[in-house]
Amino acid sequence: MTLVSALLEETGDDWDRRGHRMSVLAEATADVGIATTWLSREPASPDALLLHSWAGLARGLRDGHLEDAGRLIGQCHEAAERRPEDPLPWVVLLGVSRIERYGQNDVNAIWREATGRDRWHREAYLQMLAYLSPEEGGSSAAVLDFVDVVRTRIPANAPCAAVELTAAVRQYQGLLAQGGVRAMTAGQLWEGGQIAAALDQAAALWAKPGFFQHAAAQADLNVLAYALCAAGRAADAHPVFQTLQGMATPWPWDADGPALQRYEQHQSKSERGRGIGTP
Repeated sequence: MTLVSALLEETGDDWDRRGHRMSVLAEATADVGIATTWLSREPASPDALLLHSWAGLARGLRDGHLEDAGRLIGQCHEAAERRPEDPLPWVVLLGVSRIERYGQNDVNAIWREATGRDRWHREAYLQMLAYLSPEEGGSSAAVLDFVDVVRTRIPANAPCAAVELTAAVRQYQGLLAQGGVRAMTAGQLWEGGQIAAALDQAAALWAKPGFFQHAAAQADLNVLAYALCAAGRAADAHPVFQTLQGMATPWPWDADGPALQRYEQHQSKSERGRGIGTP
């Protein structure tokens, strides 16, 4: 608990890094009781309140329901009162809205609280994207509307810059999962239009040294590498794989097999495409 507390405390008001560490720790401690023990010892700590809430959210997203939604929500509001400038309690509440299926007006109000404190908070954008997705009760049209509204406003190197490409990858994987003609024609998603333009821009910029500075940059570069490979542009993915240096993330590679195996297969294909691998 001392190590966890110090790890969170040293982020200060770097909301991006704080959110990244909190989410990773919540996933890692969701089933081991550290968050519960910490909260019982320091019930007034906003960090303990948040970790306990986020760990509960992680379990809820995994299991499809919250163990005690009322308590979790109350802890988020208490954490927000104790540290009003922190966007993370509101980010967790966005996650809660996915499971509880809050109405759009309520979700929009939470969204304004989160992004009002950190306009480009990556996790806030991903939670909203998931809430709007057809897999969670939203629709493809709602996702497209959201992306259309935000994509022209987001700086190219903002922590949430990958939201448009993330939405495209999820759409692509959804088409593959349907099988049949939709799966056979899924590759057309990357041909022309705004998605192709977004992929071109990302391929030109994201892998440049120092372009991305946010804590989850490697996760977004994995999304870019996957998208380029899905679009039949394995050679263009080579500099992205070079930047990643083998740092693979489970998603999006795990959609059709073991993540690391799929990552390595596509990495090898990108090397062959550049003429430097084994034919």
